Amino acid sequence: MPKLRVHNITVSVDGYAAGPRQCLEHPLGEGFQGMHEWMFAAMRDLADGKGGIDVEYVERSEENIGATIMGRNMFGPRRGPWEDESWTGWWGPNPPYHNDVFVHTHHLRPSVVMEGGTTFHFTDEPVETVLARAFEAAAGKDVRIGGGPATVQQYLRAGLLDELHLAVVPRLLGRGERLLDNLGDGIDGYRVAELVGSPAATHVRLVRR
Repeated sequence: MPKLRVHNITVSVDGYAAGPRQCLEHPLGEGFQGMHEWMFAAMRDLADGKGGIDVEYVERSEENIGATIMGRNMFGPRRGPWEDESWTGWWGPNPPYHNDVFVHTHHLRPSVVMEGGTTFHFTDEPVETVLARAFEAAAGKDVRIGGGPATVQQYLRAGLLDELHLAVVPRLLGRGERLLDNLGDGIDGYRVAELVGSPAATHVRLVRR
């Protein structure tokens, strides 16, 4: 049965998955620079044919993915109504998804077809409806939530997430957006299935009980 998965969500030791004041100059928020270096290093190692714990988790994130879900903040820095529709994401003309991407937003716009098989669809529907659309688009494969923290929280609160991979980086941020806040009882249905570390990050994989 297809699953809903989250991979490579980087968090600080004190639980922050984004810094404050996200904007064009600071896409991940102020103070979050360098937090994803574990993943960039793993991608370089993967390209060079090297292995390792971090490489393994990066590889897993690409396996059997047929559609993607993300929040408006992950798609771009603008808030509120679209001033224009020239913004098509951070990733250039050929984004790395290569599948249908469903973007949660309160402000709709037409779908954007990109190179390489990526199409961004903008939706204000409930998470249950969006997930059903994503599973249909995935055609039997799994669906991945790309982020950000608020979007992951929505699916955790709804009990819809099957797997959550956190990469805990040895840094303290002290401010920003926490990943595991605002969950109510939503986290109670999960258990730690894996806990393993590298010098760059500690990997925690949560799955349904």
